[in-house]
Amino acid sequence: MTEKPSHKSPLKLILIIVVALVGMSAVSFIGGGVGKIIFGGGAQPTGIFAIHAPKPELPAERPFCPPGEEGAAAGKCKYSFFTNTMITAWISIAFLLFLFITATRKIRLIPKGLQNFVEFFIESAQNFIDDTAGKEYGRKFFPVCVTLFLFVLLNAWFSLVPGFETIKLNHMPLLRNANTDINTPMMLAVVSFCFVEYWGFRANGFHYLKKFVNFSPALNGIKQVFSGQVKAGLGAFGMGLITLFTCFLETISELVRLMSFTFRLFGNMTAGMITTLVIMYIVPWVVPSIFYGLETFLGFVQALIFGGLTLCFLALAVTPHEEESH
Repeated sequence: MTEKPSHKSPLKLILIIVVALVGMSAVSFIGGGVGKIIFGGGAQPTGIFAIHAPKPELPAERPFCPPGEEGAAAGKCKYSFFTNTMITAWISIAFLLFLFITATRKIRLIPKGLQNFVEFFIESAQNFIDDTAGKEYGRKFFPVCVTLFLFVLLNAWFSLVPGFETIKLNHMPLLRNANTDINTPMMLAVVSFCFVEYWGFRANGFHYLKKFVNFSPALNGIKQVFSGQVKAGLGAFGMGLITLFTCFLETISELVRLMSFTFRLFGNMTAGMITTLVIMYIVPWVVPSIFYGLETFLGFVQALIFGGLTLCFLALAVTPHEEESH
């Protein structure tokens, strides 16, 4: 008789792994920063887990300037222009250039390796954009939407590379997630805003301005009043005022996008960075890996939101606006 396969071994292995991870987490917590405060001491062997308390800085640091001279306003350091977030942004741009140049340097009819991966990504992104904006504008919107997506994604994921922020110069991190510097999300928001307005004007001409300022209904109402159609003219004038108020709200909503784009990306990325640092201070081993996974997913989501919303606003901008009937 054949013996039935036993399911005890896999379960036992899983149990051993879980117990080991819980034990490592408990030991690292006792030896971590908070554990030292609760249990006192921090002596060997658990004291080896302790790390320095996190001191996150919201402004981008200038690692090429000695302490006390990093202020750009002070004018003491000629390298104060170079911030650690700027260096990371340049690395992201260089990496993207290297990736796509390498993938397309020797195009094969039957793609494989890096070329296959890049072509799969481009085709998937193009299909996603075409489904939203249509094929007429899909190819035109592709460069800006995909570039924003990849730039945000790479900056978020680079910060998760081990040792990314531990390389220091003048007691400051040499590299830092560019999305945690409010200037970078603001710059990306301005780029998105400019492209949306550009394509709105290009697709609809000066009629696009009626989205923001439209006096035609109100003026038509005034003309009707002076032509003797008082009742109809007053009604048209009232609708004209409502149209003007709607245009005002539309203008405000366009400007609010700049703030919402900026603070959504900056807030989520900065909060994620601080949360990860705090968790590593409390429980240096095992547990931070979970938050690294969450940050990986969060970086992808934020990049998708930034590029996706830009795509939606571009599609709305090129949608023809009906002429007001006179």
